[in-house]
Amino acid sequence: MDQNIYALSSTIVDETAAAVPTLATYLGIPGHDHEWNDQSPAGLDALADLQRDQLRRVEALPEDSDQWARLAVAVVKHELERDLGFYEAGEGLRELNSIASPLQDLREAFDQMDTSAVQGWSDIASRLEKLPEALTQFAEGLSLGKERGHAVAQRQVVEAVRQARNHAGGDSHFNTFPASAAEVVDDALAVRIESGVAIARAAYSAFADFLEREYLPAATERDGVGRDRYVMHAARFLGTEIDPIATYQWGWSEVERLRNRMAEVAEEILPGGGLADTLELLLNDPNRAAKSQDEFVELMLERQEIALRELDGTHFDVPEPIRAIEVKMTPPGGSLGAYYYQPSEDFSRAGAVYWSKGDQQQIPLFDEVTTAYHEGFPGHHLQVGLQLTAGDRFSRMQKVMVWHSGSGEGWALYAEDLMEELGYLEQPDYVMGKLASEMLRACRVVIDIGSHLELAIPEDQPFHPGEQWGFDIGVEMLDRYAAQDHAISISEMNRYLGWPGQAISYKVGQQAIRDLRSEERSRLGSDYDQKAFHARLLEVGAVGLDTLRGHVRSF
Repeated sequence: MDQNIYALSSTIVDETAAAVPTLATYLGIPGHDHEWNDQSPAGLDALADLQRDQLRRVEALPEDSDQWARLAVAVVKHELERDLGFYEAGEGLRELNSIASPLQDLREAFDQMDTSAVQGWSDIASRLEKLPEALTQFAEGLSLGKERGHAVAQRQVVEAVRQARNHAGGDSHFNTFPASAAEVVDDALAVRIESGVAIARAAYSAFADFLEREYLPAATERDGVGRDRYVMHAARFLGTEIDPIATYQWGWSEVERLRNRMAEVAEEILPGGGLADTLELLLNDPNRAAKSQDEFVELMLERQEIALRELDGTHFDVPEPIRAIEVKMTPPGGSLGAYYYQPSEDFSRAGAVYWSKGDQQQIPLFDEVTTAYHEGFPGHHLQVGLQLTAGDRFSRMQKVMVWHSGSGEGWALYAEDLMEELGYLEQPDYVMGKLASEMLRACRVVIDIGSHLELAIPEDQPFHPGEQWGFDIGVEMLDRYAAQDHAISISEMNRYLGWPGQAISYKVGQQAIRDLRSEERSRLGSDYDQKAFHARLLEVGAVGLDTLRGHVRSF
């Protein structure tokens, strides 16, 4: 029997990895890469039963006097209660969207699998062969949700169909597997992989047919999820409950503040040109762009390596296992943007920043420099790496499974602030990119809350005053205010409408960290030590904002 939270937490991680093999793959936990999750109603029920039993065992632990053990208990309990709340609200039966649902997990899991050895390719072949069953189980869950009147919005279904057709089609990333495996596998395994690719493509085609013919007719035209569901989802990402109306109003004040500062920087870049023309220049000037995706990867990796080398020891203490980072491009066909994948638990797989640019070759750099610092170092890569190397202070679950985007994305956006303060945005172009990045997050606050609560744009705003949010208005704001490429603006709007409450976590979390820093400076005065503040902020990992505030304020 597990007698303390550290032993029990390790057991919980192993149990969850066995029940959710895609999570095991993402976390780098071996032994499950040949399996898929059971996303059917019965599978979701079984996972919930497991989590209830895990929660019961945590609550039965004797009280511990150690502060870190008490924190570990609180964090594990919160995670289990959060996941059970999601299940009990029936959300697992309508978990279909454009960016973060089983549809994407079943394809993206292959990106994290070992392709250097025969066993890795054998696991890939097994998963290819089992994709029809996995997608059928997923369809069963969606069908039950539909029968209960909980079908998702039409817009999300249409985008899911597009992605599924891409995975089934001639340009499918699966088609690259046989050639990639050729130098590693024998003839028998090569035949399995080639056959598995055909099976996987056919499975995605059948799933697209199911969505189009059976699910889409029941989908709702309404994109917004309403106040109650929105607040629940936002709390799941933030680890704190918000007042959505007050947050919406604050978001507009941030939009105005950032708009004024962007105009000032535009004058430095293109005197007399105005903000719109400056953004047009930054987006389209070939001299301000990487000429190819390969060149872009080289430039972004160089940024990471310089920052790691120069900030280690001066502003952060960077553990040796995370002094390596990779930069990669994703295959075309998925949602556009950038994201980070953490190292495996044993660090045999390095952390990596992924950019999804589709077929785009000329890539403007002005807003990607700050993205590199956000997704990589000192953003997600540092925070996640410190969490993974926390030693005995953290439970295993807290190291590898706990992630609240309020503190996680909040830190990464705050890291953009920090890199500007430290002089790493050395050109006005890159400062504009940072402001555009923050403007994007401010726009997310007003678009996300406004769209899901079906609010009106304030009458005193110059942008569509008094009008109610809609898809096209949101895209227009991202184009005009946040300097987004139009295709990315469309992808972003699909994301917000299908993933309620996540988009606001960046800006809300950033502001929470800014507020904590202001409190610390006021309290300590000349004794304020920024390196120590950052160390304390990062030493608990990406926990909920309520937990983070409590920890920082306890010193």
